[in-house]
Amino acid sequence: MSTLTRVRMAYARIDAVDRPEVWIDLRPQAEVEAEASAIDARLAAGEPLPLAGKLFAAKGNIDVEGLPTTAGCPAYAYHPETDAPVIARLRNAGAIVLGTTNLDQFATGLVGTRSPYGPVRNAHDPTRISGGSSSGSATAVALGIVDFALGTDTAGSGRVPAAFNGIVGLKPTRGLVPTTGVVPACASLDCVTVFARTLPEAEQALAHMSSPPDRDLPPLPQRAPGPWRVAVPPLDQLGELDPGWAQAYEAAVAQLRSAGVSVRTLDLTPFTEAAAMLYQGAFVAERYTAVGAFVDKLLPEGGEAAASLDPTVAGIITRARDIPAHQLYADQERLAALRTHALAELADADALLLPTAPGHPTLAEVAADPLGANARLGRFTNSTNLFDLAAVAVPAGEVNGLPFGVMLIGPAFTDERLATMARLLQPEARLTVVGAHLSGQPLNPQLLALGARLERTTTTAPVYRLHALATTPPKPGLVHVGATGTGGAAIEAEVWRLPAEGLGRFLAALPRPMTLGRVELADGTHVPGFLCEPAALEGADDITTYGGWRAFLNDRS
Repeated sequence: MSTLTRVRMAYARIDAVDRPEVWIDLRPQAEVEAEASAIDARLAAGEPLPLAGKLFAAKGNIDVEGLPTTAGCPAYAYHPETDAPVIARLRNAGAIVLGTTNLDQFATGLVGTRSPYGPVRNAHDPTRISGGSSSGSATAVALGIVDFALGTDTAGSGRVPAAFNGIVGLKPTRGLVPTTGVVPACASLDCVTVFARTLPEAEQALAHMSSPPDRDLPPLPQRAPGPWRVAVPPLDQLGELDPGWAQAYEAAVAQLRSAGVSVRTLDLTPFTEAAAMLYQGAFVAERYTAVGAFVDKLLPEGGEAAASLDPTVAGIITRARDIPAHQLYADQERLAALRTHALAELADADALLLPTAPGHPTLAEVAADPLGANARLGRFTNSTNLFDLAAVAVPAGEVNGLPFGVMLIGPAFTDERLATMARLLQPEARLTVVGAHLSGQPLNPQLLALGARLERTTTTAPVYRLHALATTPPKPGLVHVGATGTGGAAIEAEVWRLPAEGLGRFLAALPRPMTLGRVELADGTHVPGFLCEPAALEGADDITTYGGWRAFLNDRS
């Protein structure tokens, strides 16, 4: 598929999902199409562009040349003259940025509702929060608009939205990805993160975003030979979880065990005590350092500019102004002790497995208790950057029809190790498509929204016939007719890979007359794919001679 076609599909998807609150500024389609055409021309000329055809979005506190950087506050907006280095690196590799996304103002929050641009609704249930502060970025990925998106993570903002939207969130070791050109929340803790529907997509983007470490590499913990070792806390240390979440977490632990991982217990106390310190202690003063002078100047002026400040965010920042210096020194001493305790608890473990969040509140619940709901969400994420750890958040099934996620946390610079272990929680399935779910076709976004990625284009074995069904949107019916020589033909097909859990959701909603069966491919392998009930063929045109659905549509047009 050309980059230009992918861009047109993305803008059509934006119109179809009708989620204006996802975006702060969207680039004009004509401008993006021109950039896409240039990318296609460079590819045709043989230029290596490893991210060509990939579309992404950037959180609204990251500089994108040509768009204002607002950090979620219109009165704060400035116009950067250049892309932030992380944006420039992705564009140099051929990726195209569509626009900047909504966020909890000044990246202060884990809810995704603290914005004058409106609360970002969850991709799966619009009555629930998307999670913040990187709310728009995560939702743009989950809705199938972009291939990946950039967020930031100080207290969990690159992981909580991933969990709530059923996608992957990579929070790298601090310093691996430059934060130049990023409006700081807490500069000493901030990380630029990446969301994607699958781990390979997230890892590919992160590889192009990263730099050599900005500090001396500490010696990595030496692993004794043997299986991966993952630490888990006793269930009673997790505190109150939403109904069904403890069972979902235990299922993730069981899945690791079944994959051969050695699981042992640890004391979670130092992690949860440090998490409480991030907002309740003196460390929140760094948020005042970032934007406090701006907020102090704006509030007395009143008017429209002051009205663009989110009251919850403004309250957090202004209260941080008066924290005494001696409290910061005391908190630093306490944090150092907690970190020593936490690392001792991890000891020879390769990672700690936790639920990404303790629950998924509704918009109404957050509105009723904005501070309490937000504090609860950071129970497992707040300590990660305080302890200088790396993390990866991945989907781990569903609870009551909504995504449930877990995260693996490990020492600094063990990012690749964490991603390798996370793959054990991400079983994949394969699916063969021949019609409306092909790349560029109307139903392809359904696959993309489930985290699917194209494995290859091929043909079926010559044992099928293809019919044009009278459905909306139009789609073909593939029917097995027997061995070679009995009227069958090879039909163009695509094989997609997607999370096994996503395939289950997809098939549960599969409408008649479509069925799932084993499709024989040209190389003799059999892959699950869409077939058609024979009764639906009555009156349908046989279009086998075209060799595929695309060829039929092209001829008809």
